[in-house]
Amino acid sequence: MGTLLCFLLPFLVLLFTACSGYSELEVLLKLKSSMYGHNGTGLEDWVASPTSPSAHCFFSGVTCDESSRVVSLNLSFRHLPGSIPPEIGLLNKLVNLTLANDNLTGELPVEIAMLKSLRILNISGNAIGGSFSGKITPGMTQLEVLDIYNNNCSGPLPIEIANLKKLKHLHLGGNFFSGKIPEEYSEIMSLEFLGLSGNDLSGKVPSSLSKLKNLKSLCIGYYNHYEGGIPPEFGSLSNLELLDMGSCNLNGEIPSTLGHLTHLHSLFLQFNNLTGHIPSELSGLISLKSLDLSINNLTGEIPESFSALKNLTLINIFQNKLHGPIPDFVGDFPNLEVLQVWGNNFTFELPKQLGRNGKLMYLDVSYNHLTGLVPRDLCKGGKLKTLILMNNFFIGSLPEEIGQCKSLHKIRIICNLFTGTIPAGIFNLPLVTQIELSHNYFSGELPPEISGDALGSLSVSDNRISGRIPPAIGNLKSLQFLSLEMNRLSGEIPDEIFSLKILSKISIRANNISGEIPASMFHCASLTSVDFSQNSISGEIPNEIAKLKDLSILDLSRNQLTGQLPSEIRYMTSLTTLNLSYNNLFGRIPSVGQFLAFNDSSFLGNPNLCAARNDSCSFGGHGHRRSFNTSKLMITVIALVTALLLIAATVYRLRKKNLQKSRAWKLTAFQRLDFKAEDVLECLKEENIIGKGGAGIVYRGSMPEGIDHVAIKRLVGRGTGRSDHGFSAEIQTLGRIRHRNIVRLLGYVSNKDTNLLLYEYMPNGSLGELLHGSKGGHLQWETSFGVVLLELIAGRKPVGEFGDGVDIVRWVRKTTSELSQPSDAASVLAVVDPRLSGHPPTGAIHLFKIAMLCVKDESSDRPTMREVVHMLTNPPQSAPSLLTL
Repeated sequence: MGTLLCFLLPFLVLLFTACSGYSELEVLLKLKSSMYGHNGTGLEDWVASPTSPSAHCFFSGVTCDESSRVVSLNLSFRHLPGSIPPEIGLLNKLVNLTLANDNLTGELPVEIAMLKSLRILNISGNAIGGSFSGKITPGMTQLEVLDIYNNNCSGPLPIEIANLKKLKHLHLGGNFFSGKIPEEYSEIMSLEFLGLSGNDLSGKVPSSLSKLKNLKSLCIGYYNHYEGGIPPEFGSLSNLELLDMGSCNLNGEIPSTLGHLTHLHSLFLQFNNLTGHIPSELSGLISLKSLDLSINNLTGEIPESFSALKNLTLINIFQNKLHGPIPDFVGDFPNLEVLQVWGNNFTFELPKQLGRNGKLMYLDVSYNHLTGLVPRDLCKGGKLKTLILMNNFFIGSLPEEIGQCKSLHKIRIICNLFTGTIPAGIFNLPLVTQIELSHNYFSGELPPEISGDALGSLSVSDNRISGRIPPAIGNLKSLQFLSLEMNRLSGEIPDEIFSLKILSKISIRANNISGEIPASMFHCASLTSVDFSQNSISGEIPNEIAKLKDLSILDLSRNQLTGQLPSEIRYMTSLTTLNLSYNNLFGRIPSVGQFLAFNDSSFLGNPNLCAARNDSCSFGGHGHRRSFNTSKLMITVIALVTALLLIAATVYRLRKKNLQKSRAWKLTAFQRLDFKAEDVLECLKEENIIGKGGAGIVYRGSMPEGIDHVAIKRLVGRGTGRSDHGFSAEIQTLGRIRHRNIVRLLGYVSNKDTNLLLYEYMPNGSLGELLHGSKGGHLQWETSFGVVLLELIAGRKPVGEFGDGVDIVRWVRKTTSELSQPSDAASVLAVVDPRLSGHPPTGAIHLFKIAMLCVKDESSDRPTMREVVHMLTNPPQSAPSLLTL
């Protein structure tokens, strides 16, 4: 078929040209009609002019020659949701066809092969699909740039491109090409740029690519999954400036021959399986500016020979198995901007000169074994944005210069051995969004002057800070998370803190705070978590606490609170964790509303506080028994039941009336489907159910012909009284999406009451089925942990097993909070899946700690994914206490 097309193409071209009779103006208007779609923008000035035969030459994006023939069509960054029509082939004088980032869909028409004068063909950044036929390009003998980056093209890489002897720039990345890199590409001797990243390529990386002596950029990583390692022959690519082979499953050692690439400015080999030492020969990369070897399995030390790499601006070697010191010469690099070495086993001190070049912007040395003092000149140039030193053994005071670094956005120095007073200036930096100073030995008082419009998270917990809580914290208008717990703070809680409009979480646990609960707290409607436990707070719990509609966690335990429980707590439906234990409360615990969600452990240690069911409860001198008027109660109950019956009858009649209008089913398809709505409805049987969840029920459907199986998800439709919320528009969008990580939506069947989504059937099932279905028995501890850590640990579904309004996170928190002797091991044993019994407890505890970090209420309090990966891949060797979370 391909041979026949190649034979007939010249004749089809001649026939198409002869029969069209279009002027170039008409061709352009035809392009506009096809590409513009129904709501395009950017071609509004493409309008015919009866008085000017060359009017089209003044259209935006159009360039003509002296004969009014179109030689360039550059329509980048327009909104053109249509497709490229076959008439494009009639503009046969085109030298430049650039339709980049225009939202175009469809396939590339074969008539584009008629553009034999093309030097530039750029359709990057669209959604053009299908296979990129090699038959399109052979006649384009003048082609220098072929760029189809970031589209939906599939199939094997076109071999015929190798015949384009003038091609300099070839970018086929960001598509769905599969198979091997053709050896024939090594014959394009004119090539300067080769981009194949972001496909689905496999096999070995051809060493023959080393023949491309003019090559300056080689980008072949990301999503590709090669076998083997980096060809040592690449060391002969003497003109190479960029080598990007990140995230493509490379293994083996880094070839020392790469040190011959004296023009190389960027070497990206991150996120692979590379092993061995960093070759000292890489010191020959005298032009190198960016070096990224992160997330591999490299061992050994940083080579001393690297002192020759004076041009380095970026060093990323984090998450490897490197050890030894960070050499002093690193601090002498004159252009160093980024140093990220976290997640290794580096020891000794940081280079004292680090930052003296005045250009350092990002420093992350966390999760190592570094010690000594922090260099004073890290922010000498006023450019430092992130300072991350956490989980090391740094000692001494934090330099005062850090408090004057106004460029800082993030300070994270938790889990070290810092002492002395925190530099006051840190609390007044204008751009900082996160300050984490917890788990150190800082002493002294917090400064009276605090400001900063950007600060969202402030944590100084587990130190030795004394004095009063500064009212000036109320100046931090963007503050969402405040942790002052486990210090030596005294005095009362300042009212000013609760003027913060978006404050979500506050903890002052385990201090010496006195006074009453501030009435101002109940005006801070954004609060979701409050922990005032283990202090000396007195007085009553105000009734106004019910104003905190979003409050999820309230811990006032181990204080000196008195009075009765506010009955208004029963209306706080968001409150899932309540701890009032070990106070001096009295009275009866209500058994209505939200009080039913709490168990006895929430109220332990209050001798004069009695359960509602305890008829012999005595309150001493603090209160009296309340008796119920039985007759009034019976009347109330009868009235309520009668009203409910009337409402139910009315609803039934309305639903029965509307049901007659909702019988018609309509099938909307996003591709050709060989079945009808009736075929789908036939599959909605109990025996076909393959999954249930909060979004609906999923059935497996066997269709009569065409597609063997489909997955049918039954959703609640508009007829239930719920809003459509843009369902139809969203489904239309999903139907056009084609992505490797998204299951294809085939269409949907709907009537007034119900929507049935039709997906491609996944024979391997879902993660939910693997965790909770019949396949769960095959799930081993070492294999599928991932983003659903709590589901993996507990072996339970995220919702539906714990009662109304309770999900797995709330269940875990509630279960672990009720332990009489809480500990890491006890918490895990209380929630762990019985199928995991017999496995080493240390691993389960480690994973449980990470899971609880990841489900913290405040996003600013959760670890980044980079930190999660580090914690998962660096478990404690023996005792769980080695990982302080």
